[in-house]
Formats: sequence, structure tokens, C-alpha cells
Amino acid sequence: MDSENSAAQTSLDPLVTDPGAYRVLLENDRVRVLEFLDAPGDATKPHAHPDSVMITLNAYARRLSSEGREVDVELPAGETRWLPAQEHAGLNIGSTPSHAIFVELKQAPVTPRDPSAHPLGPVASNRPLSGTPLSDASSDEEKAWGFA
Repeated sequence: MDSENSAAQTSLDPLVTDPGAYRVLLENDRVRVLEFLDAPGDATKPHAHPDSVMITLNAYARRLSSEGREVDVELPAGETRWLPAQEHAGLNIGSTPSHAIFVELKQAPVTPRDPSAHPLGPVASNRPLSGTPLSDASSDEEKAWGFA
């Protein structure tokens, strides 16, 4: 990784962009485990997540935005979801705090991903997420996840 990409990644690290909302629970050469906690109405600045596993600790609703796209997601408590690598900003649009654990993988993905081919937010395992995209141009992947 060149120094320009490294600097960009550091500036998009959620610990840098939103130090009051994220804290490190564990870090080693393979993973970084973050706790995320915010209150209704709180917003995060644009930040990046590598491929991660997300565990929701309580039910909450968020609006995620990136590159002119927005999607509202409602997540139940106790859910474990795959979160593909992405950059986004978030807004707590619910009446409860957003509280989650992120297990970030440090190993590079096996195949490079095309950011335009993935919706924002976590991937539903066997249950669709509630929420509707703000655009009628939903991808097949968004439809498969229950966003359309």
C-alpha cells in the first residue's frame, strides 16, 4: 500500500472520524474489534469499514449514505451480519441508541470489490432487512437483501 492510500485509510478510520462513538475492544494482527455506540439523532462522519462481522447489541434504525446514495436500515437486537467493505456516513434515525460490535478483518479480500455493485449496510443472513432504498434504480443484490 502506498503512503497516499495509507493516509486516506487512516483519515477514514472510524476511530479518527468519530472517536466518541467507537472504541477498540481488541486488536491483533488478524482482527480489530470495535464497539459502536451513539444516541438518537447522532451522525457519524464519512468513514470506512473493511470486510467485517457486525453484531447488534440492541434494536436500532440508521440512515446510511455514500456517494449520493442513501438507505434506511432497521436492525433487531442480537443479529449477526456480514458487512462488506464500504465507506459511508450514518445517522441514527430511531428512538434508541445504535449499539453494535464490529469484528474487522485485516486480511485483504480475495477478490477486489466494485463499490458500485454493493448496497450500503450489512448483508442479511436468512432474514431480509426492513427498509426501502431511496432510489428506484435498485440493484439485483439490493432486491435480494430486501431493500426493494
